Amino acid sequence: MKKVLIIIAVLFVCPVIQAQQVYNMSMDEWSKQGSSWNPFPKGATDEQRVWDSANRGMKVLGINTTMPEYEHVAVPGPGKAAAKIVSRNITWCFAAGSLYTGHFYRVVKFSGIEMDNGTPFTGRPKSLSGYYHYLPGVINYAKEPYVSRKGETDNGQIEVALYDWPEVLHLVTNDGVYNPEADPHLIGRGVLTLTQATDGYVHFEIPIEYRRDATPTYVGICILSSALGEYYTGSSHTVLYVDELQFNY
Repeated sequence: MKKVLIIIAVLFVCPVIQAQQVYNMSMDEWSKQGSSWNPFPKGATDEQRVWDSANRGMKVLGINTTMPEYEHVAVPGPGKAAAKIVSRNITWCFAAGSLYTGHFYRVVKFSGIEMDNGTPFTGRPKSLSGYYHYLPGVINYAKEPYVSRKGETDNGQIEVALYDWPEVLHLVTNDGVYNPEADPHLIGRGVLTLTQATDGYVHFEIPIEYRRDATPTYVGICILSSALGEYYTGSSHTVLYVDELQFNY
């Protein structure tokens, strides 16, 4: 009887720590603003507006590089969706499709975007898992220092990184490519490079390698149909589907 009472007392004093996730990791919640698809529900609160893309920067062209997919999903069922991320050549440059935790503000000088990178998060997961279906094209747009990649198969990328920033990281991408490994606030990071086509959805798990024993304040997840999109290098025929993300503890 004493053992039972001790166990009950411990449960009340030491509640089970919840495995923290990010809103809409299932990729089921989408809305449309004019011609632009948004990866959050209509009328989303700040807590629900976690994911974003560069779609609103191309709304004058009626182009979306990130959109919902309702038929081809990893886990079928009522209300289920996946993210479809494509690379395209648009009027002024090559654009890799992207889906990331953060907030898109605007296109800057037709060569970059202004954005916030990351969403508040305090967990220390062991890995990020989910499903992807990758259909890479042959690289037909390339700029220095990757001109030699033209004619090769495109690569995609799924990245997760944890930081102890005092506030969200604000970026203007044409000021230079952000390097997370050079960020002193980096706590842990994992990267999966997609190198070949898959026959439908495949399960993935990205281990997170921790550099420091610190509590995160933000997590950044970035998914790119063309990994070298920031260098305007990739294939305008590449398509990436991503679904059912999850942090594992």
